[in-house]
Amino acid sequence: MIQTIIYGLCGLTSLLSAVLLWRGYRASRYRLLMWSALCFTGLTLSNVALMMDKLFFPNVDLLPLRLGSGLVALLPLLYGLITDE
Repeated sequence: MIQTIIYGLCGLTSLLSAVLLWRGYRASRYRLLMWSALCFTGLTLSNVALMMDKLFFPNVDLLPLRLGSGLVALLPLLYGLITDE
């Protein structure tokens, strides 16, 4: 029961962060906000995969999907940090 609440709150936190970053990017057009928003959008999907793995499909191992989505989520932020001034 408590893990359901914790996984849900983690997913909602990353979703709220992504929404706020997208709003900030739309208002200022600062590119680093866009890269951060893309990262948190991907991290939200990674959190959804975690919830699916632990709560809905406990017998199916979704670890490669979770790790892959986390890696893909971090790549835009890494690219933005390297290329933007």
